[in-house]
Amino acid sequence: MEKSTSQVSRKDTVLSTRYIEGLIAEGNHVFIFEKRVLKVDAWIKFHPGGDKAIKHMVGRDATDEITALHSKEARERMLSYQIGRIEGLWSNFKPPMHGGKYRPYTDESCSSEEDLSSVENSSQDGSTPPSPVFDASALRKRNTTATVTPEPSLPANTAWKTTGPTFLDARTKEELAFDTAKYPPVDIEHQEIVKQKYRALQQRMLNDGLFKCRYFCYFIEASRYTLFASLSYLFLRWGWYAFSAFFLGIFWHQLVFCAHDAGHMAITGNFQFDSIIGILIADWMGGLSLGWWKRSHNVHHIITNAPEHDPDIQHIPFFAVSHRFFNSLWSTYYDRFMTFDKPSQFLLKVQNYSYYPIMSLARFNLYRLSYEYLLKGQAPKKGPAWFHVWLEIAGQCFFFYWFVYGVVCKTLPDWQTRVTFLLISHIMTSPLHVQITLSHFAMSTTDMGPQESFPQRMLRTTMDVDCPTWLDFFHGGLQFQAIHHMYPRMPRHNLRRAQKYILEFCQDTGIPYAIYTFYDGNKEVISHLGEVAKQLKLMEECRKSITTEGVFNPLD
Repeated sequence: MEKSTSQVSRKDTVLSTRYIEGLIAEGNHVFIFEKRVLKVDAWIKFHPGGDKAIKHMVGRDATDEITALHSKEARERMLSYQIGRIEGLWSNFKPPMHGGKYRPYTDESCSSEEDLSSVENSSQDGSTPPSPVFDASALRKRNTTATVTPEPSLPANTAWKTTGPTFLDARTKEELAFDTAKYPPVDIEHQEIVKQKYRALQQRMLNDGLFKCRYFCYFIEASRYTLFASLSYLFLRWGWYAFSAFFLGIFWHQLVFCAHDAGHMAITGNFQFDSIIGILIADWMGGLSLGWWKRSHNVHHIITNAPEHDPDIQHIPFFAVSHRFFNSLWSTYYDRFMTFDKPSQFLLKVQNYSYYPIMSLARFNLYRLSYEYLLKGQAPKKGPAWFHVWLEIAGQCFFFYWFVYGVVCKTLPDWQTRVTFLLISHIMTSPLHVQITLSHFAMSTTDMGPQESFPQRMLRTTMDVDCPTWLDFFHGGLQFQAIHHMYPRMPRHNLRRAQKYILEFCQDTGIPYAIYTFYDGNKEVISHLGEVAKQLKLMEECRKSITTEGVFNPLD
């Protein structure tokens, strides 16, 4: 009993901001969840969603991100890692992964009184050089003004040398000024109002049953999958190979929606059941790794459209959705420079023309990413997902057997037919890739600072696609990407019903809700890719002019 009481007492200890900063400076993974301070170093290597997602939350209040992506049972298990609690509003730090700097908490840098004080008092200590991130004056300034993240330095081996940061920095400031004028202020007070209204909205939709799965919808889905698979098999047996490939591609395209639901635990709500369902669909039937997708997708949901961090917009050398990619950014997801090299300089100039051809073959790249995840040991080896990697490897072997060996090699008569079959079946899945990129490529990539709330960032970086109800099966619910990003575990068959709630939320908070028709959304993406390509051409002209004449005059 005494031990239990002592543990409870330690967990209820109020920790100062300065003390938490010191813990992070020592390399600990610490974040805030419902005013509880969690230190998850013992858990991070077992996290089924990968370590990257956790690292993006270090030093932040991760309440909304955790609630959005985890079940009630998972959230309750997290409390075992509680080391204390906070009082009052929390001012987010910039995570170390984002370049945040932290001061060690030592006897020389902090007094015992400072341990009990707020960050304003701790920053007055003169024994340690003050950090602009954590000083009281900087905190107050940070709460009223978004900061521009400086452009990273070019790697030494890059072939491209810009004429300087002037053009890139000016463009970054323009985009930041546009978003600052368009969206609510990113100070703590305004964003706390947004958070509270977001949480109240979630409770309201929970009470209205929007988080309950409608299983009859999956009966209809399963019937549709069976129809497409049967047609593909029949045409294959009859020797109508092009038709067989056509329906196989549609079968894969539709299956991904169900795998996506399972990956978000939106079917049964049980981590193991939904994971197994997702693996059977993604790996065994489609040849794609669900584990890779979850590791990548969780980061995408947390730090959406951040050029340095979101793997879903890191497609150098083929695409750049921001001028920031012209400076060879370091990818925190892939742990490498996205080098702005000669191929990038050429391909990005025509990216608005190459968009659809590349999207038509995008599934082949998903195979590569899946194999890299499974073969490089990126999957959790311990914890609740320890056996998933073996189930996935077995699924990949099964997929290779039935599709590559059984269909492509043994059934199809010659290489010309095999190549045609592969191209048709994989091109038919391309609407999915267009759908996903459509919702993000034309949206903001600006960093508005660490105080921006989760719901505001999701609405700022994601658009929805308007379509008739009868076309929902084609888009698979993913046309409501903004709503899905706000509430990832909401079953997709309920997203259309949730739209009216989101519209009310946006009107109440003053956050714009981006929604386009499928046609107009495509126009926005192509236009945005073309604009970035023009920026690149302008930079190149500037560089050439300075190299040859020492001056650049845009009027010449």
